[in-house]
Amino acid sequence: MNKYFLMAAAISVSAISCKQSETKIETTENPDGTVTTTTLETEKSTAFDSATINATVDKAKEKLNVAGEKIDEVADRAGTELKKAGEDVKDAAAKGAEKVEKGAENVKEDLKK
Repeated sequence: MNKYFLMAAAISVSAISCKQSETKIETTENPDGTVTTTTLETEKSTAFDSATINATVDKAKEKLNVAGEKIDEVADRAGTELKKAGEDVKDAAAKGAEKVEKGAENVKEDLKK
């Protein structure tokens, strides 16, 4: 018997903990002198709202996709610029090598004289 009572108490406590209720009592005096009392009771559930969670997750996914696209654009741009810089370095190295070869030829000719 005590087990059933304890189980019933535990279940009722857990059911109560999932809801919050708020009671407001409004008292108004009518022009004829009578008093009217109105009781407003509102209940709020503390359970998670899956629709709100799903909407938040969807928004986060959209923001991540936009960020990923921006990163891809920057990487493509950087790749193009790096390729161009590499070609410029290659051209500069070729020009420098030509100058060194010409200088070496001039030195050989000077040594022959």
